Amino acid sequence: MTGIHAKIGVIGAGAWGTALAQVLSEGQDQLLLWAREPEIVDQINQSHENKTFLPGHRLRENIRATQDWDAIAACDILLLVTPAQHLRATLQTLPKTNASLILCCKGIEAQSQMLLSEVARQVRPDNPLAILSGPTFAHEVAQGLPTALTLACESETLWDKLNPLIAKPSFRPYYSDDVAGAEIGGAVKNVLAIGCGVVDGAGLGQNARASLISRGFAEMLRYGAARGARADTLAGLCGLGDLVLTCSSTSSRNFSLGKGLGEGISAITLLSDRKTVAEGASTAPVLQQDARARQVDMPIVDAVCALLAGKADVQSVVTQLMKRPLVSESR
Repeated sequence: MTGIHAKIGVIGAGAWGTALAQVLSEGQDQLLLWAREPEIVDQINQSHENKTFLPGHRLRENIRATQDWDAIAACDILLLVTPAQHLRATLQTLPKTNASLILCCKGIEAQSQMLLSEVARQVRPDNPLAILSGPTFAHEVAQGLPTALTLACESETLWDKLNPLIAKPSFRPYYSDDVAGAEIGGAVKNVLAIGCGVVDGAGLGQNARASLISRGFAEMLRYGAARGARADTLAGLCGLGDLVLTCSSTSSRNFSLGKGLGEGISAITLLSDRKTVAEGASTAPVLQQDARARQVDMPIVDAVCALLAGKADVQSVVTQLMKRPLVSESR
């Protein structure tokens, strides 16, 4: 089935999965939202609100939460909004399905250093695959505020199938065929957002934050080139656009984590207190390891990793970055 008549399922009922269910349920007879926690299923079905992860947003009554894998597998389109490190297990648990898979999680698999699209192709080689990524705060999407993002598809045929379903009056996808680029932008910006949060928490000023965003984007471009991503993709919504958003607001879980680090709170304390996942914390050491293996210089990523591991304090990290050799900005 295609377009508005396709049956949609969303796997993952955190804030982002719930917001996607809300926006994509417009015009649908029913949208299925799979949740791991029985209490979340009950909340959504009884009160039409995800009070745990997206409080204050009444959900459409055509959204039905479920833990029924067979019902999810019967959908035509499945959006996977699980934590990045759980994607493989989720795909392995999902029953056989002909659904098109849209990956909405951002990260790099720790055990293999594979991009999430590579994980999906390995586990589910027969399912059409797309990536949905861009500058999106869940609460704004759930409110129906204007949002634009990248829908990277393996083929234009898949775009033609998915676009009528994804596009809504307040939710505008742009086409790309650069699947790797769309993924890398989302994964790397999460780590850089932690760095920007550190700048804010340590009171280092707006100049420092602007410098970090600019030099972080240079790191994103270098790493993207090493993994086959196009620079124009990373300069778009799923790269630079997402980077600017998440590096400037405490609505970003990664920025908030970094802000706490900048204020002197340990990473262990910050991560143990969270209901939701700051993906950058998991991605950072994997990204660092892969970048080093590919001989890609990523000093800001190195600095974030040192702070997360408790191997350095903010002042020593800043001093080290400022003492790096003076080189051309293009490097």
